[in-house]
Amino acid sequence: MIKTPTLSWMKNYREAVNTDPEMEVIGEWFSNDFKISFEGSDFLISVRRGKIIEIAENPRFDRPVAFTLRAPMSVWNKFINPTPPPLYHDFFAMLMRIDDFQLDGDSLATMQNARALHRMMNILKKMEPINAPV
Repeated sequence: MIKTPTLSWMKNYREAVNTDPEMEVIGEWFSNDFKISFEGSDFLISVRRGKIIEIAENPRFDRPVAFTLRAPMSVWNKFINPTPPPLYHDFFAMLMRIDDFQLDGDSLATMQNARALHRMMNILKKMEPINAPV
């Protein structure tokens, strides 16, 4: 069985994003709600001015989001790996070349916040691997 992130793991992610000096500079205009879907485990991430203010695990259907980043755990684990295989090294490379990595929803909202979102995904890459104990 493939392990998915816990709410505790995601809270560590929130702390990493909220204390990142680069996000402090580039995130000011990023205010949106989006989801990251890890093979059926969804996390709604509320971002205001580049800071994650809330993470909700498996939110109800009445919590709208602008977009969702969705992939099986096998894809996420390659992305978060310290030595990812080719094309799994970068969020945009995965969007363009990995069929199992999907962007659902408002692609305009995603691209309007591309720089801050890219930084957030790079921070995600530096997290402790999901299959490691947390």
